[in-house]
Amino acid sequence: MPVEVGHVIRELAHYLHVHPAEKMALMPVYDAARDHAQRRACTHAGRCPAITAGPIVMNEVGHILAFQHEGRNVLFEAEPEDEDRSLSGAALRLLEETVGVRDVWTEPGSEGPFLVDVTPSGLHRYGPRIRVGFRYLYRAHSNVIATGRAVWVHPSEIGIAPVRNRVLSHATSAL
Repeated sequence: MPVEVGHVIRELAHYLHVHPAEKMALMPVYDAARDHAQRRACTHAGRCPAITAGPIVMNEVGHILAFQHEGRNVLFEAEPEDEDRSLSGAALRLLEETVGVRDVWTEPGSEGPFLVDVTPSGLHRYGPRIRVGFRYLYRAHSNVIATGRAVWVHPSEIGIAPVRNRVLSHATSAL
């Protein structure tokens, strides 16, 4: 992963500071990242967490930009690539590459991860590794969609419960 482990640790520490109730669930991930940083190597026999990044784009009426895939509305997410220097940068790159959206902004005070969600091993394509998704909240006007399979959906249509619940809570408080 091209994003430095130190960056992952800082993003996770910031997130845990803002969301202390999630500390117990995320401390194993934090500890694994710190272990990597201290040893400068993986000692987990290929079972290290798979880190992904993705944008959550909300428009002025609280709808979320989703991608239509196999008959479902899914959120954008990918592992950082070589050119990515930050997780939020990876999320923005993905947004631009997937649907060509560049005209987004962050809300003041919302520059860090909006949500860090974890998927246990065996429930994704990463085999025995857990998947840790760093999701960043961006705002955009509803007319930014060019073409493709991107659509604006109500947050209730998001299939991942932690993401859906956080977005619904934020949309309600932001409108």
